[in-house]
Amino acid sequence: MFHCTNERPATHKRGSCVAKGSKELCDYMCRRSMSLGLKKIRVNHAGCLNRCELGPTMVIYPEGVWYTYKCEADIDEILKTHVMNGKRVERLLLRPDQGPRH
Repeated sequence: MFHCTNERPATHKRGSCVAKGSKELCDYMCRRSMSLGLKKIRVNHAGCLNRCELGPTMVIYPEGVWYTYKCEADIDEILKTHVMNGKRVERLLLRPDQGPRH
């Protein structure tokens, strides 16, 4: 899974995921996945995923499922529902037509 940790100046019109807490939440997800014993996943910082207006954002491969998240509770829900139980967290999903992508 890749978390956008791109940082732009505070005045940039698109904003950035870092300004919305993505680094701290990515680090939390790494710690939390370890505490849950999830050894077959890898949590990575990534550059811009080009959906900054919707951030913070992440994408889980190999499925290519995109999520937005705002807090540790969202991260916990993604880990428990998607990673551990194979079900998408509908309320946090980003649709392909939401925001620009590469």
